[in-house]
Amino acid sequence: MSENSLNRFLGGTPAQVLLRLVFLSFVVGVILSALDIAPLDLIDMAVNFVVRLWNLGFDALGRIGSYFVIGAVVVIPIWLLTRLFSMGKSGS
Repeated sequence: MSENSLNRFLGGTPAQVLLRLVFLSFVVGVILSALDIAPLDLIDMAVNFVVRLWNLGFDALGRIGSYFVIGAVVVIPIWLLTRLFSMGKSGS
């Protein structure tokens, strides 16, 4: 990779990018410290978010399954009765 390609990829010279990252890290660190948020808290929040999202997905599937069962309790007997009555009519 040539120097121009590296600079283009990084968004500047390596020294400039390093300086910007150090400055931004310091600013974000001050803000997070003022909000009393530790780095591990951020990781815990992200993990909890993914777990809640995962559980919501399976809760939704469970709800859909229960709707299916509730509907089937009504639909299947009605369908069975209509089939039995239509059999009697076509046989006569």
